[in-house]
Amino acid sequence: MPALPQLPLPMPESMQSLLQQGLPEFRRIEWVGRTTSTNADLLEQARNGTGVLARPWLLGAHLQERGRGRSGRSWQNRSGANLMFSCAFDVFLPPASLATLSPFAGVVATETLRHALTASNRPDLTMKWPNDIQWRFAKLAGILVEVTRAGTARLSPDHHVAIIGIGINLDDARALSSSLDRRIADWSEVGRADSAAARLRPEQMVIRIARAWYEGLTDISMKGFAGLPARHAAVDGLVGQKVDIVDNGRILLSGNAAGVNDAGQLLVRDAAGEHAISVGEVSVRMPWTATA
Repeated sequence: MPALPQLPLPMPESMQSLLQQGLPEFRRIEWVGRTTSTNADLLEQARNGTGVLARPWLLGAHLQERGRGRSGRSWQNRSGANLMFSCAFDVFLPPASLATLSPFAGVVATETLRHALTASNRPDLTMKWPNDIQWRFAKLAGILVEVTRAGTARLSPDHHVAIIGIGINLDDARALSSSLDRRIADWSEVGRADSAAARLRPEQMVIRIARAWYEGLTDISMKGFAGLPARHAAVDGLVGQKVDIVDNGRILLSGNAAGVNDAGQLLVRDAAGEHAISVGEVSVRMPWTATA
C-alpha cells in the first residue's frame, strides 16, 4: 500500500478561519505567516494587558524567526514543515505548583496525539520528561511552558497566565537529524506507519491539543494535579531506562528513571535511593550503550 502524503498546512488566513470555527471557547485566535516567537508574543501581550480578561488566546505561525525551546535553546523550523503555536491560559495555582504545568502539558499533548493513532501504534508515541513527545524514541515535538503574573487584571494572588507553546515536526526529520546529529521524527513518518495519523489534518491537530490543554487546565484549577503520576506512567518513555541527569554539560546524577511524583518531578533511583528532579533545573538524556 503506498504511503499517504503529508497533509499540507493551510495558508495562514485559512488556518486562522478553521481554528476560529473549531475553537469557539478561545477568545482570540491568530495565525500568521511569520513572527519572532509565538510564546514571546503572548507573554508580552499578557504582561501588558489591561481591563477585562479575554482568554484563552491562541497564536500560531508558519515560521518563527527566533522560536524557543527549553533552557534557551532555539527551535529549528522551516515554513510548512513544522506546526508551531502557543496558547495563553488563566490559571489559579500557588507558586509552588507552577512548575508542574510543564510535565502536565506534555502528558496532555501526548495523550491527545495518541488518540489520533490506531490502538496498536499508541505505545510507540511516548513522552520524555519533562515534556518532549517522541515517536519510537525519536523527538517528534517539543513544548515550552512559561508563566507570568496576570498584570493589572489580576483577580487573586494565585492568578497567573500560563503560555504553552508546542512545535511539532510535520516533515524535514531527515534534515533535522543530520543537522542536530541525533534521530528526529516527524508526523509524516508517523503517518507512514499509521493510516489514521496520516488522515489527521494540521488544523485538527491544533484544535485537539488546544482544547485538551484548555479542559485540563480548567480541571486542575479546581482539583489540582491529582492523578498526574498515573497519567504520566501511561505515556512514560523513560521508565526503567538508565539515565543521566545533566546540568550545564555536567552529569549530576545517574540512575534508573522511575516515573514522576505528585509535583511532576522526575524520580531517579540509584544505589543511594530515590531522588526527585525538578522541572526546569536539569535535562535528561539516556547514555549511549555500545553495541556489537
